[in-house]
Amino acid sequence: MHEVIVIGSGPAGFTAAIYTARARLSTLILTGHAVGGQAGQTADIENYPGFKDGINGFELMEAMQEQAKRFEVEVVVDTVTAVDLSQHPFTVTTHDQEYQAQALVIATGATPRKLGVPGELEFIGRGVSYCATCDGFFYRDLPVAVVGGGNSALEETNYLTRLASKITVIHRRDRLRAEPILQERAERSGKVDFEWDTVVTAVEGDKSGVKSLRLRNVKTDEESSLTVDGVFVYVGMKPNTELFRGQLNIDEWGYIVTDRHQRTSVPGVFAAGDVQERIYPQVAVAVGTGAVAGMAADKFISEMEGLTCPERGTT
Repeated sequence: MHEVIVIGSGPAGFTAAIYTARARLSTLILTGHAVGGQAGQTADIENYPGFKDGINGFELMEAMQEQAKRFEVEVVVDTVTAVDLSQHPFTVTTHDQEYQAQALVIATGATPRKLGVPGELEFIGRGVSYCATCDGFFYRDLPVAVVGGGNSALEETNYLTRLASKITVIHRRDRLRAEPILQERAERSGKVDFEWDTVVTAVEGDKSGVKSLRLRNVKTDEESSLTVDGVFVYVGMKPNTELFRGQLNIDEWGYIVTDRHQRTSVPGVFAAGDVQERIYPQVAVAVGTGAVAGMAADKFISEMEGLTCPERGTT
């Protein structure tokens, strides 16, 4: 039995755990398969306050984890396979063990969406990637493509300019959604070209890996081929909410519905970060919602036990 279990180890999860542990609540984080979440796989985070020159995502998440451990948060590297929210305390099952919790914070984040075209799944790990920070090194001095037009696509494009010989950004519209500063940086690199109004229709290659992409212009229907050795896909995120369907209110896009206190439809269950934030999936936002979820979990347990938050020493 733990007073609080946090599912997920991204910025929202670690922040929530820091707050509950400081409130002297026994807190367990179940990390999932990747400690640090999406933030931990991001090369440079330039818009997180306090770091004038930006910070590497892995380093930021490593620091958060060390801070959580300083407050005696128990961190277990394991993946949750089932949850039972039908009775209190809640039951959380992983590959290795079963746990119970008085309060639960869901911070399972989101997973990159796939293109859904022929060849994509076949070439994952052999030319198809969803993480430039993880795999960019394998494409030194080679031509690659980036699919997408948002901040993530351009952030990873700029990272790849340090490694690849050329980057072609493929976007289905005639303008990017990314912040102007990211676009300007890509244009200044001299390594980035843009394929506007274009979608990928197939990933092609052989036993050695990806060799080219089939493209289609959405306005003219003209088809073409682009020779590349790798393709990095950033076409949106899918919230990781499968475990909670039928137990919590989930909106039409698949995100957990919360109120301004990060409370879900089940008392004692809170959600924070990208698993419930569709509009602004930013590290700073995740940290903010994680802090609220942690304080709300403390308040829930305090009221359940007939205590007030000051008696727990929270600030």
